[in-house]
Formats: sequence, structure tokens, C-alpha cells
Amino acid sequence: MKWQDLLVKVGNEPVFTAGFLASGTTRLADVRLRLSRWTQAGKLIQLRRGVYSLADPYRKIRPEPFLLANALKPASYVSLQSALAYYGMIPEYVPVVTSVTTGRPEEVDTPLGRFLYRHVKMSWFFGYRQAELTSGQVAFIAQPEKALLDLAYLTTGATSEDYWQQLRLQNLQNLNTEQLADWARQEGGRKLEQVIRHIDSHATRNEGEEL
Repeated sequence: MKWQDLLVKVGNEPVFTAGFLASGTTRLADVRLRLSRWTQAGKLIQLRRGVYSLADPYRKIRPEPFLLANALKPASYVSLQSALAYYGMIPEYVPVVTSVTTGRPEEVDTPLGRFLYRHVKMSWFFGYRQAELTSGQVAFIAQPEKALLDLAYLTTGATSEDYWQQLRLQNLQNLNTEQLADWARQEGGRKLEQVIRHIDSHATRNEGEEL
């Protein structure tokens, strides 16, 4: 494979894998060797083993952080503070993209951003949807209710009222509190029941207002 052949094949892709390029008589080992050389030459950015993006000035589309988060660990979806910020439910900018996965927890630091993955059991891996980002890119993101529950599920001290006050939750008027309660009951834990009561009371009293 020549460089121009690669540009034709992935020029409109924000991110691609070595496996995507291996087809027919082209061996994966040969593909990886060429990708390694192009990375060393500064033409490609290796995000992790087997995952790449074109470098400037060859890149036509800059990868969205949420798309990258999905690509770096396919069995994952964006959640917790990252999803809450996406929905405008917390006011702060979140520099690290946090996702939920059934795989091992890890933090991946790349030239295009930092990505944190929190582990959950398989029965808790639900409540996400595919969302369209800019430039036609898509990513799996937790629904607002599940992002809150994931945060409660994975955070020590989440039953404290002070914790939720510090988050400064806002724009709760569209929150489906019945869905929150249903999903919390699926887990069956007292911790989530306490958190649901806290969120529900604030959503009822302060519709449309910041906590």
C-alpha cells in the first residue's frame, strides 16, 4: 500500500484501524509495518495499538473526542461528568472524556486528548444511545438519567447531599425521574435509592434552576 492509496481509503475517516486496511492479499503485519513508518514520519497519529488518525495537513476531519473514546475501547459508552456536560446538566468544562466499559478500567493519554474508562458489570451496561456529533460523526453516549446513575454507582460518597450540591446540577426539567427510579430498582441497591430520592426532590423543587 502506498501513501496515496491510504489517503484515498481513509481520507474522509476521522479515525481508522489497522484491521480496516487489511483485506484480500494484504497481510495485517505488512499494513502495521507501513503504518508504523508513516507514524514515525509524522503523517499519522497512533492513538493506541492498531488505532490511528491522519495528522495535519492530511486530516480532513478532526475526530470528535466522544468518537475517539468509543474507538479507543469499542465496548464502551461516554457517561458520568462528560455526558452530563454534553447535555448541559453541569456548568463545568470536563477536560477528560470519561466512559463506562465492561472491560478493564484504564486511562488512555493520546495526542488528541485523555480518556478515562470506568468498569461496570455486564448487567449495568445499558441506558446509552447513538448520538450524532459534528461532521456526521456519531458516538454512543449515556442517556441523561443513566449518566447520573453511573456517576452515583461509581462514586464513593455519592449519597451525600454535599456531593450533589457541588456538582451544581442544572436543566433538570426534562429529566425522566420515573426512568431514573426504574433503572435504580434494576440494581436494587440502597445507595442508588438514596441518590434517586435526592435528585428527584431537587428536580421537583428546582425545575429549570441550578442546584
